[in-house]
Amino acid sequence: MPEGPLLLREWTDFYVVVGSSAGALTGLQFVVIAIVAQTQAARSLLEIRAFGTPTIVHFCLALLLSATVCAPWHALVSVAVCLALCGGGGTVYVCRVIRHARLQSGYTPDAGDWLWYAVLPLAVYLFLLAAGVELVWHPAGSLFAIAAAALLLLFIGIHNAWDTVTYVAITRKHPLEKAQGPD
Repeated sequence: MPEGPLLLREWTDFYVVVGSSAGALTGLQFVVIAIVAQTQAARSLLEIRAFGTPTIVHFCLALLLSATVCAPWHALVSVAVCLALCGGGGTVYVCRVIRHARLQSGYTPDAGDWLWYAVLPLAVYLFLLAAGVELVWHPAGSLFAIAAAALLLLFIGIHNAWDTVTYVAITRKHPLEKAQGPD
Protein backbone atom coordinates (compact mmCIF):
# COMPACT_ATOMS: atom_id res chain seq x y z
CA MET A 1 0.00 0.00 0.00
CA PRO A 2 1.36 3.46 -0.86
CA GLU A 3 2.66 5.72 1.91
CA GLY A 4 -0.22 8.26 1.70
CA PRO A 5 -3.07 5.84 2.50
CA LEU A 6 -0.98 4.47 5.39
CA LEU A 7 -0.73 7.99 6.81
CA LEU A 8 -4.51 8.32 6.56
CA ARG A 9 -5.00 5.12 8.54
CA GLU A 10 -3.07 6.62 11.46
CA TRP A 11 -5.79 9.29 11.79
CA THR A 12 -8.76 6.92 11.97
CA ASP A 13 -9.30 7.10 15.75
CA PHE A 14 -9.14 10.88 15.75
CA TYR A 15 -11.73 11.15 12.98
CA VAL A 16 -14.03 8.58 14.59
CA VAL A 17 -14.18 10.81 17.67
CA VAL A 18 -14.61 14.05 15.68
CA GLY A 19 -17.11 12.55 13.24
CA SER A 20 -19.29 10.91 15.86
CA SER A 21 -19.26 14.11 17.94
CA ALA A 22 -20.27 16.16 14.90
CA GLY A 23 -23.08 13.72 14.12
CA ALA A 24 -24.44 13.79 17.67
CA LEU A 25 -24.20 17.58 17.89
CA THR A 26 -26.04 17.92 14.57
CA GLY A 27 -28.97 16.10 16.13
CA LEU A 28 -28.87 18.36 19.18
CA GLN A 29 -28.90 21.42 16.93
CA PHE A 30 -32.26 20.26 15.58
CA VAL A 31 -33.54 20.44 19.17
CA VAL A 32 -32.11 23.97 19.48
CA ILE A 33 -33.92 25.09 16.32
CA ALA A 34 -37.16 23.56 17.61
CA ILE A 35 -36.77 25.55 20.84
CA VAL A 36 -36.05 28.71 18.86
CA ALA A 37 -39.19 28.15 16.78
CA GLN A 38 -41.34 27.63 19.90
CA THR A 39 -40.09 30.79 21.58
CA GLN A 40 -40.45 32.89 18.45
CA ALA A 41 -36.90 34.17 18.96
CA ALA A 42 -36.20 33.78 15.25
CA ARG A 43 -38.36 36.26 13.44
CA SER A 44 -37.44 35.32 9.91
CA LEU A 45 -35.97 32.67 7.70
CA LEU A 46 -33.01 34.97 7.04
CA GLU A 47 -32.06 34.83 10.74
CA ILE A 48 -32.08 31.03 10.67
CA ARG A 49 -30.07 31.04 7.43
CA ALA A 50 -27.57 33.44 8.95
CA PHE A 51 -27.19 31.95 12.41
CA GLY A 52 -28.81 28.50 12.68
CA THR A 53 -28.12 26.75 9.41
CA PRO A 54 -24.36 27.51 9.38
CA THR A 55 -23.99 25.62 12.65
CA ILE A 56 -25.53 22.53 11.05
CA VAL A 57 -23.29 22.98 8.00
CA HIS A 58 -20.14 23.22 10.14
CA PHE A 59 -21.08 20.07 12.07
CA CYS A 60 -21.89 18.24 8.82
CA LEU A 61 -18.60 19.33 7.25
CA ALA A 62 -16.70 18.04 10.28
CA LEU A 63 -18.56 14.75 9.82
CA LEU A 64 -17.84 14.75 6.07
CA LEU A 65 -14.14 15.46 6.64
CA SER A 66 -14.01 12.58 9.11
CA ALA A 67 -15.69 10.19 6.71
CA THR A 68 -13.50 11.34 3.83
CA VAL A 69 -10.23 10.81 5.67
CA CYS A 70 -11.39 7.42 7.01
CA ALA A 71 -12.51 6.10 3.61
CA PRO A 72 -10.31 3.38 2.05
CA TRP A 73 -8.49 5.57 -0.49
CA HIS A 74 -5.85 4.17 -2.84
CA ALA A 75 -4.25 7.51 -3.66
CA LEU A 76 -3.87 10.80 -1.83
CA VAL A 77 -4.75 12.84 -4.89
CA SER A 78 -8.39 11.69 -4.65
CA VAL A 79 -8.57 12.68 -1.00
CA ALA A 80 -6.88 15.98 -1.78
CA VAL A 81 -9.46 16.82 -4.44
CA CYS A 82 -12.36 15.99 -2.09
CA LEU A 83 -10.93 18.04 0.76
CA ALA A 84 -10.08 21.00 -1.48
CA LEU A 85 -13.65 20.92 -2.82
CA CYS A 86 -14.97 20.93 0.75
CA GLY A 87 -12.79 23.93 1.56
CA GLY A 88 -13.81 25.77 -1.60
CA GLY A 89 -17.49 24.97 -1.12
CA GLY A 90 -17.32 26.05 2.51
CA THR A 91 -15.72 29.34 1.49
CA VAL A 92 -18.53 30.07 -0.96
CA TYR A 93 -21.09 29.05 1.65
CA VAL A 94 -19.69 31.39 4.33
CA CYS A 95 -19.82 34.26 1.81
CA ARG A 96 -23.54 33.52 1.40
CA VAL A 97 -23.96 33.38 5.19
CA ILE A 98 -22.39 36.83 5.47
CA ARG A 99 -24.88 38.09 2.88
CA HIS A 100 -27.80 36.58 4.81
CA ALA A 101 -26.53 38.05 8.09
CA ARG A 102 -26.39 41.49 6.50
CA LEU A 103 -29.88 41.19 4.97
CA GLN A 104 -31.78 39.97 8.02
CA SER A 105 -33.23 42.64 10.28
CA GLY A 106 -34.41 40.71 13.34
CA TYR A 107 -31.04 40.71 15.09
CA THR A 108 -28.04 43.03 14.93
CA PRO A 109 -24.83 40.98 15.03
CA ASP A 110 -22.05 42.34 17.25
CA ALA A 111 -18.30 41.92 16.74
CA GLY A 112 -18.31 38.52 18.46
CA ASP A 113 -21.07 37.29 16.16
CA TRP A 114 -19.12 38.38 13.08
CA LEU A 115 -16.04 36.61 14.44
CA TRP A 116 -17.77 33.28 15.19
CA TYR A 117 -20.30 33.19 12.33
CA ALA A 118 -18.20 34.71 9.54
CA VAL A 119 -14.49 35.35 10.13
CA LEU A 120 -13.48 32.08 11.84
CA PRO A 121 -15.49 29.79 9.53
CA LEU A 122 -14.17 31.62 6.46
CA ALA A 123 -10.60 31.23 7.73
CA VAL A 124 -11.13 27.53 8.47
CA TYR A 125 -12.58 26.80 5.03
CA LEU A 126 -9.76 28.70 3.29
CA PHE A 127 -7.29 26.80 5.48
CA LEU A 128 -8.96 23.52 4.51
CA LEU A 129 -8.81 24.45 0.83
CA ALA A 130 -5.07 25.14 1.12
CA ALA A 131 -4.46 21.96 3.15
CA GLY A 132 -6.36 19.89 0.58
CA VAL A 133 -4.23 21.30 -2.24
CA GLU A 134 -1.02 20.74 -0.24
CA LEU A 135 -1.94 17.18 0.77
CA VAL A 136 -0.35 15.64 -2.31
CA TRP A 137 3.03 17.34 -1.78
CA HIS A 138 3.23 17.53 2.02
CA PRO A 139 0.93 14.82 3.38
CA ALA A 140 2.09 14.64 7.01
CA GLY A 141 1.78 18.37 7.69
CA SER A 142 -1.41 18.70 5.65
CA LEU A 143 -3.09 15.95 7.64
CA PHE A 144 -2.47 17.94 10.82
CA ALA A 145 -3.94 21.02 9.14
CA ILE A 146 -7.00 19.06 7.99
CA ALA A 147 -7.45 17.66 11.51
CA ALA A 148 -7.24 21.19 12.91
CA ALA A 149 -9.89 22.35 10.42
CA ALA A 150 -12.25 19.52 11.40
CA LEU A 151 -11.77 20.23 15.09
CA LEU A 152 -12.21 23.99 14.61
CA LEU A 153 -15.46 23.42 12.71
CA LEU A 154 -16.65 21.30 15.61
CA PHE A 155 -15.71 24.01 18.16
CA ILE A 156 -17.27 26.77 16.05
CA GLY A 157 -20.47 24.74 15.86
CA ILE A 158 -20.47 24.14 19.61
CA HIS A 159 -19.92 27.83 20.32
CA ASN A 160 -22.63 28.92 17.90
CA ALA A 161 -25.16 26.39 19.22
CA TRP A 162 -24.46 27.58 22.77
CA ASP A 163 -24.72 31.19 21.63
CA THR A 164 -28.15 30.48 20.13
CA VAL A 165 -29.42 28.69 23.23
CA THR A 166 -28.25 31.43 25.58
CA TYR A 167 -29.72 34.13 23.34
CA VAL A 168 -33.09 32.37 23.34
CA ALA A 169 -32.96 31.73 27.10
CA ILE A 170 -32.23 35.36 27.88
CA THR A 171 -34.58 37.02 25.39
CA ARG A 172 -37.66 34.83 25.53
CA LYS A 173 -40.62 35.66 27.70
CA HIS A 174 -41.94 32.91 29.95
CA PRO A 175 -45.45 31.69 29.06
CA LEU A 176 -46.76 32.58 32.55
CA GLU A 177 -45.57 36.19 32.19
CA LYS A 178 -47.30 36.47 28.80
CA ALA A 179 -50.58 35.11 30.18
CA GLN A 180 -50.62 37.45 33.20
CA GLY A 181 -49.49 40.53 31.32
CA PRO A 182 -47.61 43.45 32.90
CA ASP A 183 -48.25 44.26 36.55
